Amino acid sequence: MFKILYIFFLALVVTNCSFKKVVKHHGVPFLEKKQKQLIINQSTSNDVRKILGTPSTRSKFDNDVWIYIERKQTQSKLSNLGRMKIFKNDVLVIEIDNYGILKKKEFYNMQDMKKIKVVEETTEAAFSRNSFIYDFMSSMRQKINDPLGVRAKKRKEINQR
Repeated sequence: MFKILYIFFLALVVTNCSFKKVVKHHGVPFLEKKQKQLIINQSTSNDVRKILGTPSTRSKFDNDVWIYIERKQTQSKLSNLGRMKIFKNDVLVIEIDNYGILKKKEFYNMQDMKKIKVVEETTEAAFSRNSFIYDFMSSMRQKINDPLGVRAKKRKEINQR
């Protein structure tokens, strides 16, 4: 009886195991292949939308900047306790002029992104709690919240009792 239960349990575990890795996909599939169809100074914003779909992010400065992302993750080895590991991370940055024509496209893969240097310095606040600006803004906030000074008078009366 014990052997039959052991074989059943072993068969159940083996049949549920898969040797294929689980892949989580985010963004536009096959971004690298699709971006090759876009031609600078010839493709329009409608062509871009037809090929790639809506952008992940849009920015509006002098020209429209559209950003498309493709990211694939899979579970890492058992030694990392199955944490997700990124094995594909592509970004396409497209710039479209005011007439809707593709003016610039830049494609970045994981190797390109490793070359980009990020500044790690932080900006400190220009004022501290003891500065004139902080005191002035605090007094303005207090006057806005209590324009007639009624609350301050009540606090004094309570403290005197």
